Parts: sequence; C-alpha cells; structure tokens
Amino acid sequence: MSLFGGKPKITPDAAHALPGRAESMPVAKKHYVLDASLEGPFEQPLQMAMFGMGCFWGAEKRFWQLPGVVSTAVGYAAGSTPNPSYQEVCSGMTGHNEVVRVVFDPARISYEDLLRSFWEGHNPTQGMRQGNDVGTQYRSGVYTYGDEQQVQAKASLDAYQSALKSAGQPAITTEVKAAPTFYFAEDYHQQYLAKNPGGYCGLGGTGVCYPQ
Repeated sequence: MSLFGGKPKITPDAAHALPGRAESMPVAKKHYVLDASLEGPFEQPLQMAMFGMGCFWGAEKRFWQLPGVVSTAVGYAAGSTPNPSYQEVCSGMTGHNEVVRVVFDPARISYEDLLRSFWEGHNPTQGMRQGNDVGTQYRSGVYTYGDEQQVQAKASLDAYQSALKSAGQPAITTEVKAAPTFYFAEDYHQQYLAKNPGGYCGLGGTGVCYPQ
C-alpha cells in the first residue's frame, strides 16, 4: 500500500482495516447550536443527507447555518472499521471519511440546495486531500439516501464537472455512493466550531470558515 505523510494513499479493504469495536461513541442528546436531537430518530417529512468535504468541523458549521437544516452531526463513514476512534481514522487504516450527516426539512430547503452548498464549499478535485489536510479521510464524497438523491447527486456532479472543464479546471474526484453506516465521532467533535469559535475550519484548505 502506497504511503504519503505516513498515511495510506488508498483506503484499506475490510481484511486489512483496523478491527474497531461494538460500542458506539457516546454523544450529547441535543445539538449544541440548534437544540434538536443529535441521534434521532427523525421522522417524515424530515430527510437525511451525508457529505464528506475535508475537515468535518467546518463542513458541519456550513450546513447547520442553512435555513431548513434541523440537525447536523459529524462522524465517520465509507470505511470498514466499526465505531472507530478519531485517532484510528487519522491513521488511514479504517477506510473511513470524515463526514457530516445533515437532517433537513425538504419543505424549507431542497436536496439540490444542499448539493450546491457542498460543491461550492470545498475543492472537489483534490483526491485524498483537501488543501493542507492530507489523507483518505479528507476525500470528497456524497453519500445518498435513496434512488432520488442518487440521481440528483450524479446529475449535480455532471453539471459541476462540465462547468469546471469549461473553465480549464481539473476533473472532479468526488465519490458518489449509497449512504453507508454512519458512526458518530467523539462528542468533542460535535458542533466543534460553536464550542471553539476560533478553531480550525479547513474548508477549501484555507483554515477560514465560511460563512463567518
């Protein structure tokens, strides 16, 4: 397996991933900013979306600020290790991506609007990194709930790829997959930038969080 910066350059398969654990990470019952349930259950008409766009601290803040978003949580997904720790994910040996799970009211904000915020909130052309954040857990990803989201996500990717190509920009490296199991990150990561207003954001690799 190729390494860069001491980390795998590709995600390990299940046979080579860390074993993890059966116990899930304990998290607060309520969202620190929105005062909504963090874990759910979330009933209709609420829907879920999941995105990976680099460091999950800034990604989560971007989404919780959108009108119509009811709750957000950060975690790990698209790998093999059950209930990994942050240190394990950072090793590159879980296969997981840092993701934000978004719970939204489709009567107030559309999935298309969430996709627009996703594409415009990071650089989707950088492969296994986002700016100065290097590693497989910083890859760009859209993880879809249901066929309709899958169709919309792929159409959105095609549209942005066409625009980037016309502008002479590199190809998009974003993975689009059916939503895998979401494993909550440790509680201190949840709504991190609300608890630590001066903390590192990482969107676009700039360290500056948008919107302020």
